Amino acid sequence: MPWPSKWPKPSGPGTNIVATDLIEIDPDHPSPQAVERAAAVIRGGGVVAIPTDALYTLVADPLNLHAVGRVFAAKGRETQRSLPMLVSGKLMAEELATDLSGRFYMLARQFWPGPLTLIVTASAKVPLKVTGNTGRLAMRQSRSRVAHALLDWLEQPLISTSANISGQPTSKSGIDVFGQMDGRLDLVLDGGMCRGEGSTTVDITEPYWRVIKEGAISERDIGDCLKGF
Repeated sequence: MPWPSKWPKPSGPGTNIVATDLIEIDPDHPSPQAVERAAAVIRGGGVVAIPTDALYTLVADPLNLHAVGRVFAAKGRETQRSLPMLVSGKLMAEELATDLSGRFYMLARQFWPGPLTLIVTASAKVPLKVTGNTGRLAMRQSRSRVAHALLDWLEQPLISTSANISGQPTSKSGIDVFGQMDGRLDLVLDGGMCRGEGSTTVDITEPYWRVIKEGAISERDIGDCLKGF
């Protein structure tokens, strides 16, 4: 099958076109077989697209530099930009960050799991390449049962970045992901349409918190939560 002319071919080291598989799943009750298959791909350094509460995301092993490079290549993303992460909760977040403030715990207690991404200072455990050489890390705990199943199966955080080629529209369905990124990924878990609002991103690394991107949670809600902090 010739490469679709609509999308640029992957380029650079380690970006050979791969065969992309697609598995249909129930996003509310993902089958153990589908989760095990995706987990095996991730353990092998592969890249998988999954549905979350708002959109489809690419997941991969953040501690495997080959996998990290494959995510950058799949998206055509500039390597000086960081890659966000999914975590299973505050305990996992504590392993990935240093000097977590009271603001982190207030916001996480109020809005996790949910559409809130928090930017924190990364710990030495996180490869600098994942942070885009900034030393800062964006992470969130999703409501997605597919994401939770994978995090529980693998017992580690996951890279989580929108499943689209950089500069192109984000994908709301598995078929959209497959049409745009076929040949760039190893596997798409197709759970139909994602209809939730996007995540709000808040930087809490500075003395004063700031909203980088407003999504499902308003800046006013963030401010109300952080009164006195």
